[in-house]
Amino acid sequence: MPVSSLPSPFGIGTLGKGAYEFIDWLQSAGMRVWQVLPLLPTGYGDSPYQSFASDALNPYFIDFELLKEDGLLVGEDYETVDFGDNPSRVDYGKQFTNKTTILRKAFAAFNRKNAAWQAFLERGKYADFALFMSLKVRFGYAPWEEWETPLKNAQPQAIEEHKSQYGEEILFWQFTQFLFLRQWDKLRDYAHEHGVQIMGDMPIYVAYDSVETWLHRDGLFQLDEEGNVAMRAGVPPDAFSEDGQFWGNPVYDWSKMQQNNYSWWKERFAYAFSLFDIVRIDHFRAFDRYYAIPTGAETAKEGEWRDGPKAKLFEGFENSAIVAEDLGIIDDGVRTLLKETGYPGMKVFVFAFDGNPDNEYLPDKYDENCVVYTGTHDNQTLRAFLEEMPPPERKAFETELEKQCLQADTPYLTETTEDECQSIVRLLFSSKADTVIVPMQDILALGKDARLNAPSTVSGENWTYRFTQKDLRRRKAAWLKEMTEEYNR
Repeated sequence: MPVSSLPSPFGIGTLGKGAYEFIDWLQSAGMRVWQVLPLLPTGYGDSPYQSFASDALNPYFIDFELLKEDGLLVGEDYETVDFGDNPSRVDYGKQFTNKTTILRKAFAAFNRKNAAWQAFLERGKYADFALFMSLKVRFGYAPWEEWETPLKNAQPQAIEEHKSQYGEEILFWQFTQFLFLRQWDKLRDYAHEHGVQIMGDMPIYVAYDSVETWLHRDGLFQLDEEGNVAMRAGVPPDAFSEDGQFWGNPVYDWSKMQQNNYSWWKERFAYAFSLFDIVRIDHFRAFDRYYAIPTGAETAKEGEWRDGPKAKLFEGFENSAIVAEDLGIIDDGVRTLLKETGYPGMKVFVFAFDGNPDNEYLPDKYDENCVVYTGTHDNQTLRAFLEEMPPPERKAFETELEKQCLQADTPYLTETTEDECQSIVRLLFSSKADTVIVPMQDILALGKDARLNAPSTVSGENWTYRFTQKDLRRRKAAWLKEMTEEYNR
């Protein structure tokens, strides 16, 4: 359940009432892990995987009711604001237009002598992000490559002059991070009190238009002195796209990172575990070999594989609460990396039915050290997967699924598509996999309109799907609780 998809009156999910009620629902259902998408500010295409910073927090998720309780807002500040007319979709345009305006009112009402605020500023964790955002505002949100040359090149004197002139703007963006953390820490404590751990998501790459590429172009990325990119990230043709995926993110300069023992990554991991109990690392396979595509390429087919840091990156790293997103093209190098780190990989049910009896995503092939999913945020919903399957494939699927259920001694119900979805979830619960994660869309057996993201598309509906309060059905919680007890999960 992405935070953005939670019910709320503010056009997007927040860290307020809807999040607390979802934790209550999880507890009633016997669930012990809540997986979220990246909490980063969204950038190009509204994607949380294309953010302005690798370690910033999305101001859209700050809850106004909680700010009202803190005395920083009054109802009139937000109650009549238009956040969108569709309760099932996020209108990111209206979030962009209206959210910061309201947060600026909270900033104006804030007592800056607050001890926690002063301590937060002294730590300086989000200072670079705040500086970057103040420059984005100054230059009409243009990418940093289009800023005035001295600031584009981060010349110290130009930055100091900007700080003296735009100090309030910088403080405002630090304030958004302060508010987010204050609300997040309370929500996470509430989750722990209710027996729920939170699994976060770490995108492997950062956006080109980000504070990292602006300030660290010569130490982290394969960029020239002007910041131009020769090779960009993506993947070759796979189950998601016939032409592959051209993400456009700059790729890392692993040789330079090795010179300081991958300190940037070590700090990034430490930060992630300050927020989350478990961390899923997106596109884990790129630590073994990464796919680099020439900037001028027409499709991702024109890329090439290059060696990554492999297990050296993780040497001396003690926290083992990591899930490796090992989807896509997996070879012996990735398998070796998983074995050396010991991290569990992912198994995705909807990838299991290609006619190969040895497909590793078939439930009877799971071992204990994996996390199994019906599908991910990039897949069609389980119900739509079933409904859109061509008749010949559908028959083969039913034959294999019936066999899997028979082996697992779980019922295979087919009276309705919802019954079939429930049979699949039960089958995964009965498996050897240490952890089972089910998108809320699949718990509720929702159709194609509830899909969250379609990779390699720039759709106005990607990342926008939201749940309403009525979706948190107690009968579904009771069903999940029953299965949790039956399979001792």
